[in-house]
Amino acid sequence: MYRIGFDAKRLFNNFTGLGNYSRTLLRNLAEFYPENAYFLYTPKVTKNEETQFFLNSPLYSVHLPQGQPKAYWRSWGVKRDLRKYKIQLFHGLSHEIPMGIQKTKIKSVVTIHDLVFKHYPHHFPLIDRQIYDYKFRYACEHSDRIVAISESTKHDIIEFYNIPSEKIEVIYQSCHERFMQEKSPRAIESVLKRYHLPQDYFLYVGSLIERKNLLGIVQALELLPSDLKLPLVVVGDGKAYKNKVQEYIARKNLQKQVVFIKVDYEDMPALYQQARILSIPLSMKDLAYQFLKHF
Repeated sequence: MYRIGFDAKRLFNNFTGLGNYSRTLLRNLAEFYPENAYFLYTPKVTKNEETQFFLNSPLYSVHLPQGQPKAYWRSWGVKRDLRKYKIQLFHGLSHEIPMGIQKTKIKSVVTIHDLVFKHYPHHFPLIDRQIYDYKFRYACEHSDRIVAISESTKHDIIEFYNIPSEKIEVIYQSCHERFMQEKSPRAIESVLKRYHLPQDYFLYVGSLIERKNLLGIVQALELLPSDLKLPLVVVGDGKAYKNKVQEYIARKNLQKQVVFIKVDYEDMPALYQQARILSIPLSMKDLAYQFLKHF
């Protein structure tokens, strides 16, 4: 049996990509390796349907800061708790590990999802870029192993932080088992009615920020011949960029062509399965990189 600690901040407080990755990984570990003890360290806990499993299951032990500032505890003070509970391995699930953990002789792993702030610095405030760069570099240099979620991310870690290739393992992200189960026609029809959606549609899922290029999809829809045009269903949220896209839609009278909805997570599999096309646009820089890396 191993005693494994995790940075569970995103698990308990993020309900998009990083949080979904954390929850799915911890569920799978407990299912396939129930003999281990799993310790979840988080500065705070949001209680909802997604996190209740981890709060109620005897397979997990949840720990919060006691009498320490949350930010300090997560980056520094948590080491005392790791030693107290005799943690043998610590996994930073989202780009970070505690400062100085290598001095505790506790082995550590960090998952690096992407280095997007390096590719698109103009999309991030200067102070955020500096903090990300420091924490990501520190984690890559001082962890015992690095998990990259793609070959592209591995390439970036090597390029930007000069990390040896053999220290990095590419392990693709899994998904919740609900996405692996085929939905019945009745279940799909129920979801379509709930959100007032047509039978056929294009689907976009993601944050509504500039680098995700939703506006590019909308502009591409305008170029399609009428017999190929379908409504675009947009699942995601945003602020300034979302307003920019909606202003363009209003200016071009495309309100019937683009539908923005908020969806319960449990309904997402049905939306994916019914969609004719899932739209994941790339910027021109991304397209060039994907092309050139094959030569």
